[in-house]
Amino acid sequence: MSAHDHRTPGAAITGALGAGAMVSYLLPALAGSQPVLFPRSPAPISPWLRRALGVEDSTASGRGYALTFDDGPHAQGTPAVLEVLARERVTATFFLVGEQLLRNPGLGREIVAAGHEIALHCHRHRNLLRLGPRQVREDIDRAQEIIETATGISPTLYRPPYGVLNAAALRLARARGWRTLLWSQWGRDWEARATPESIAARVTTGVGEGSVLLLHDADDYSAPGSWRRTVAALPRVLDTLAERGLQPTIP
Repeated sequence: MSAHDHRTPGAAITGALGAGAMVSYLLPALAGSQPVLFPRSPAPISPWLRRALGVEDSTASGRGYALTFDDGPHAQGTPAVLEVLARERVTATFFLVGEQLLRNPGLGREIVAAGHEIALHCHRHRNLLRLGPRQVREDIDRAQEIIETATGISPTLYRPPYGVLNAAALRLARARGWRTLLWSQWGRDWEARATPESIAARVTTGVGEGSVLLLHDADDYSAPGSWRRTVAALPRVLDTLAERGLQPTIP
């Protein structure tokens, strides 16, 4: 699996197994007997199954749109995104990575000071299907500790790397009262072949009330320099959403 491929392994396995097999595979995982494969991909799991698992992909109110950024903070990418958001007066949610926040602790405070929401992504950006329950807990615990120390915020939103969950992560998020939030649209901005035009087109296709948009303000786990294309696409994305009469909101 490529470190930059946000489709795998979940999307590939979803297509291979089919809906019926996925249901039989997923539901036993609620009891912790096996892993959960829950990608948010162009081949999504049915809404009832998302509800059963306690996983969301829309704003809590079902209104507006939520703009979210994964994988930061990044020394260059995050300030550039913050600058665009300030100019456009749009609030976003940043799903932070613990190891990146350790490198850039001041940026966590800047995100908070600018009025944006802090959420938890992970400590190290790894596919949870490769980790055991203890490793999952240690990773999430470490990320939570770093985020709370650096920002003064206790996160209540969680999104796993690659949008792939396992039973340990689901149980832990539930036990802590966190909402597990994936997304409904993505820009695939991590890809080397992405352009500002392709990013803007992808992330705004099908957007409506309650949509959750996924972009990245960092390139530590993506194609080098990918954040620059995201920043270049962002004004076009926000203009398109405004033209459709959609208002930014918290997830």
